Amino acid sequence: MTEQTSAVTCKYPGCEAPPERTGGPGRPAEYCADAGHNKVSAWRERRRLADAERGVTATEAEAEQPVTMARISGAEMLRQMRDLAGRLSGVADRLTGAVATLGDPAAAEAEVESARAAAEQRAATAEAARADAEFRVAAADQMRSAADEAAEEMSEHLAAAQARARDAHDRLAEAVEAHAAELERVRADAQASVDAAAADRDAAIARAEADKAAAIEAARERASRAEAEAQEAIKRARADAASLVRAAEAEVGQHQEAAAQAAQRAAAADARAERADAETASRPRWPSRRPGPAIALTRR
Repeated sequence: MTEQTSAVTCKYPGCEAPPERTGGPGRPAEYCADAGHNKVSAWRERRRLADAERGVTATEAEAEQPVTMARISGAEMLRQMRDLAGRLSGVADRLTGAVATLGDPAAAEAEVESARAAAEQRAATAEAARADAEFRVAAADQMRSAADEAAEEMSEHLAAAQARARDAHDRLAEAVEAHAAELERVRADAQASVDAAAADRDAAIARAEADKAAAIEAARERASRAEAEAQEAIKRARADAASLVRAAEAEVGQHQEAAAQAAQRAAAADARAERADAETASRPRWPSRRPGPAIALTRR
């Protein structure tokens, strides 16, 4: 009996640890001290191992609600078995697993435990929501009280502000009347200044037009005098140029006459030289006489 008790291990698949000893009355513990080893996790692990061995992947809904999902899956698989006779073998394996899940007390306990944990979680959430709602109600009461006090204070401030606004309105009306009178005076002064400026402008324009006309007339007179002086200068220049041309022509004639006379003298000198040469050639040559320079001098 002692050996059989010592051989008992945790019912979580693959765990070799002994069950946790509670020391209290009731059914002895079936799982070790690991918090992750319990009925729900053990059933899910066995289901995962079985699905992995068959090559099937379980959904999250099947893991959370195995009995309910097994019932739904069983009905669906029965329909598939009627419609798909060719897949009867694979569907039969899943149907067998679903039927086994339906009859597995551990699966039912796991679903009940999961439902209980979910209900506890929802209850804790509801309790927290209730506490938060109570806190918000208390805060709302405080804010309402503060708002009432602020409203009373704002009412007092509003009355004072309205009184100040009425006073400001009266002062504004007086200021508007004074501003209107001042504006009218400034407008009249400005109009007078504008009229005076316009008169000054017109007078200045008239003076400018008169000055412009006088300046244009003076410019025309100066232009006429300049043109007359230019015409006179042109006439004098032409007369001077004609005189210079006539003098130059006379000088050219004198030079031409002198050149003709020089040509005549040169021709006469050449004739005399030729005659002298002929005479020299016809005369006998005396050693002591040197006619060369005399001939050369005559030619030159």
